[in-house]
Amino acid sequence: MIRKSVSMASLAAIAVLFLTVSPVVTARAQQPAVVEVKIDNFSFGPQAETVPVRTTVTWTNRDDIPHTVVSTDGVFKSKPLDTDEKFSYTFAKAGTFAYFCSIHPKMTGKIVVQ
Repeated sequence: MIRKSVSMASLAAIAVLFLTVSPVVTARAQQPAVVEVKIDNFSFGPQAETVPVRTTVTWTNRDDIPHTVVSTDGVFKSKPLDTDEKFSYTFAKAGTFAYFCSIHPKMTGKIVVQ
């Protein structure tokens, strides 16, 4: 009888451990992050952002005139974005990615991927 109690206790402990480290919980923890950058008043905000690998950054134009999002090293490039249009890019590897608006080159930003 004692053996059955120990076995049942062991099974209960294993079940609790399995539920706390289940693949569903692990999958949620590994989901890519999403970061928003606003384009407003001829600037990117925030101007610099640090994100983990696999993060999707979405730029949204809140200005009344078109803007673009173009990386200085040619990794990504948006079409001209009208008011409320969005552009997204998912960063698959670590590095520093500087970008600018090709219509207004003084508008600059940077994404640091770690």
